Amino acid sequence: MQEQHLYEYAIIRVVPRVEREEFINVGVVICHWKRNFLACKIHLNTQKLLMLDPHADVEMIALNLASFEKICTGSEAGGNIASMDLASRFRWLTAVRSSIIQTSRPHSGTAEDLEKTLECLFEENVG
Repeated sequence: MQEQHLYEYAIIRVVPRVEREEFINVGVVICHWKRNFLACKIHLNTQKLLMLDPHADVEMIALNLASFEKICTGSEAGGNIASMDLASRFRWLTAVRSSIIQTSRPHSGTAEDLEKTLECLFEENVG
């Protein structure tokens, strides 16, 4: 039997008109400190986005989501935040903010396979 891992995750959201507080789920970010695991899966459904806001800047939102992913993976292209340690990057990515890209509050769970769990969370919340 494999070991169960305690992880944290948050749902990544796009809020095209922040004042209306309407959003679509576009991804999941998951973190396990002890295994040095931080990953995300993102997919922007532009049709859903444009239903919420027909004037949404899809290109700008896609660029911001790409930056989110670069920070998550620790890519040099992610700037100073991407060079922070794993815990700090997860906390920065999931911090409460009033912007077009937001996350849910972090939740926790246990799993044997973190990659598979990321896929399942993505399908359940974004798919």
